[in-house]
Amino acid sequence: MGRLTPLVDLVYASLQRRRPGPGSSGEKAELLAALWAHALPDDGLQHATARVVEPDRVDLLLYLLRPGPTADPAPPAAAAYALIARSHRASPLLRRRYLTPVPPPGR
Repeated sequence: MGRLTPLVDLVYASLQRRRPGPGSSGEKAELLAALWAHALPDDGLQHATARVVEPDRVDLLLYLLRPGPTADPAPPAAAAYALIARSHRASPLLRRRYLTPVPPPGR
């Protein structure tokens, strides 16, 4: 019997900066560290990247493992929002630096 490859969803999200402009040299690493620090096993976070494209926001790509067949699957955008919002609530650094995340449409 062959090995099954887990399925991963790729979710694009962004955080709006409170003050537009260039971020600190460690901004992306600090943001990703906060996400990992507040990720739960059920989030399925496998990988995350951050990129500054516009001066007023940071863009994220989150790779989320799809839940198993017995789990209650949330749409990938809702799962990503839950992780980002939890991280924002729990991290003073994220609250100081970014506006409160906006839920995806239909949430």
